[in-house]
Amino acid sequence: MEEARDLLETQRRQALRRLASLTGDFDEVVAASRDSNADDEHDPEGATIAFERSQVTSLVQQVQKQLAEIDAAFDRLSAGTYGTCEHCGQPISAGRLQARPAARTCITCAQLTSS
Repeated sequence: MEEARDLLETQRRQALRRLASLTGDFDEVVAASRDSNADDEHDPEGATIAFERSQVTSLVQQVQKQLAEIDAAFDRLSAGTYGTCEHCGQPISAGRLQARPAARTCITCAQLTSS
């Protein structure tokens, strides 16, 4: 389980770096829109700024979701349920956990829920 903890810590650090970068990007987009007199509805540049703001917001939300999944995986580690599929109760393969340390389901259940 120490390997799992290390993988989760690595993913957490990467996600936090990404979040910091995206937050900086968002601040730059907001500053650019504030510095211009862009009217999102009528100015051709306004639509671009609104789109960029929306894109960065979406990426920030994805990273926040990833961090929540990592935190949930740490909770499962503490509870002793890490590596057990939440759907069928069978062990999640080591390969899947290596590739996706925060995985909640085995490959079979993940395929069933995604189709």
